[in-house]
Amino acid sequence: MTAPVLTDRSVPPTETGLPPSRISAGVFSPRSLITALPNALRGLDPRRMVKNPVMFVVEIGSVLSTILCFTEFSGFVLAVTIWLWLTVIFANLADAVAEGRGKAQAASLRAGRATATARKLDRDGREISVPAGDLRKGDRVVCEAGDVIPGDGDVVEGVAAVDESAITGESAPVVRESGGDRSSVTGGTRVLSDRIVVEIRNEPGDSFVDRMIALVEGSQRQKTPNEIALNVLLASLTIVFLLVTIALQPMADFSGAPQSIVVLVALLVCLIPTTIGALVSAIGVAGMDRLVQRNVLAMSGRAVEAAGDVSTLLLDKTGTITFGNRRADRFLPAPGVDGNDLAKAVLAASLADETPEGRSIVELCAERYGLDAAAPVAGEVVEFSARTRMSGIDLPDGSELRKGAVTAVAEWVRSHGDELPTESQNDADAIAADGGTALLLARTAKGRAEVLGVIHLKDVVKPGIAEKFSELRTMGIRTVMITGDSALTARTIAKEAGVDDFLAEATPEDKLAYIRKQQEGGRIVAMTGDGTNDAPALAQADVGVAMNTGTAAAKEAGNMVDLDSSPTKLIEIVEIGKQLLITRGALTTFSIANDVAKYFAILPAMFMVAYPGLSALNIMGLSSPQSAIISAVIFNALVIVALIPLAIRGVRYRPTSASKLLSRNLFIYGLGGLVVPFVGIKIIDLLVSLIPGVA
Repeated sequence: MTAPVLTDRSVPPTETGLPPSRISAGVFSPRSLITALPNALRGLDPRRMVKNPVMFVVEIGSVLSTILCFTEFSGFVLAVTIWLWLTVIFANLADAVAEGRGKAQAASLRAGRATATARKLDRDGREISVPAGDLRKGDRVVCEAGDVIPGDGDVVEGVAAVDESAITGESAPVVRESGGDRSSVTGGTRVLSDRIVVEIRNEPGDSFVDRMIALVEGSQRQKTPNEIALNVLLASLTIVFLLVTIALQPMADFSGAPQSIVVLVALLVCLIPTTIGALVSAIGVAGMDRLVQRNVLAMSGRAVEAAGDVSTLLLDKTGTITFGNRRADRFLPAPGVDGNDLAKAVLAASLADETPEGRSIVELCAERYGLDAAAPVAGEVVEFSARTRMSGIDLPDGSELRKGAVTAVAEWVRSHGDELPTESQNDADAIAADGGTALLLARTAKGRAEVLGVIHLKDVVKPGIAEKFSELRTMGIRTVMITGDSALTARTIAKEAGVDDFLAEATPEDKLAYIRKQQEGGRIVAMTGDGTNDAPALAQADVGVAMNTGTAAAKEAGNMVDLDSSPTKLIEIVEIGKQLLITRGALTTFSIANDVAKYFAILPAMFMVAYPGLSALNIMGLSSPQSAIISAVIFNALVIVALIPLAIRGVRYRPTSASKLLSRNLFIYGLGGLVVPFVGIKIIDLLVSLIPGVA
């Protein structure tokens, strides 16, 4: 079996994640509600409630009413108190469900470090299995093909091919060997071939992974403009109605109709926009649930909301825009060599090659040249070695086929008395200039060598990706490709994929700085990625979408995980985000409009005794002042539960102008918000009036 040809750049990650699977779970299922109830009750902590000004005011009112239950007990006070607390709990329950889907962003990084093991060499040279976290500076560990290097260090013995894709995000494996400037290795990378001994150079807490943890934990996502605007609106309305309610008490005393604290609390709770204040989290959870139906896991409602406001999208190239494994694109015959003969020789040299590149070569031979990829080839397979950077097969007739890095195969050809043709060298140089990787195929027979041709490997862009990026552009979203590759390779891939810009040779710190710079300009940034090196950027981005085929660190750092590992899924995520914003706007309109009906219920009830003329405002014909107040409070709580289905389903998203959208919302939800409370409060009043001792 052979391994990929090596350059001084690193490789895309292999798809080692769990296979995509459809998840079915109702966000507001009875089980999820029961599970979230303890968190909802803990959410009554004033230190947490103060973050939601509307519901914090309701909680304060509930506390005051509870105190009055002991000093001025009556059925009326008890009923108002119970429904005030239910209003707060209903709001917290939706919020608890949302927050219950969250996670600690650095947990998997720590867990991976804690569970990893190392083959440490003791003083006598014997191997001892120890936890990677117990390694100290100066310890030596053995790493063979398939092993994960347990810590940052230097190769002191041997040479090996190392897959650094999960750390650097580059697109080819690298050779690491003792001595020279290619001896440094990073913890978390994987050995692909051969055997090396690594000397650990860092004490615990000072490794690359530790720096990733620090960057992840230091990242903080910003609030979206819509979220800020809504919070300001709700806080402003709450303050205004609080002042109005406080001013009503002196007026009531002056008019000879003094009001109890319970009545004033009920009035305040019904005046402030409690409906939307309580449903903000429910709307976010609804967006999360709609994402689940599309095989995307969102860790918070805010992430879904931010998706509706995204203006800049950063995409990790490897495994996101491209397949992540270089694939054979074409064969370039050497002078005098027939293309079909070259394909047959390439197939013979690659049948035993189980690497992604080897399999892609076999597939190309079958698809383009019609060769039988299942036909066995007799001969002795020559395994890939990091020292020779070649692999191949020795055939029964004494001839030898070698495939590998251009410089390595060219040297092998020279050792047999021949030279690399100028045309093949030019082909290899052109492939490198285009950002691809060239492999050379040569054959020896009867002691003489012959170059057969060049194999062009390229990082293949996923089908349909350019069209999807065009759709994003029409939605006003700017796409930026981020990669650890050279500028030349990045430019080639960016042009083929159709992204608007690219950032080449990007370190984790570069990605983080780029996102923060974009956010400083007021942009909402989305980031997709799949490697450990993407974790800090995914944590900082307003919308961090990790591929399910990526590393655990990337999935923990992001606030969304795409189980299908399709970067084009972001278009659906953006549409769901926009639907969330429309739904919240519609329910905000409904919430403010339905307060009008409560005015007609409570204000006449408070002052009809002192001012009989206000009875004209009692257009609902409510039974009594107490019944009117209780009915308004009960409706205020029940409407939150009644609107949860709409919040879950969402208002249908139709691309249209802002003016048309506003007109539609005002007609449906503004008018509906006026009519529904009149009907609801009247029905509740009829029921409450039948309960003795309450109304």
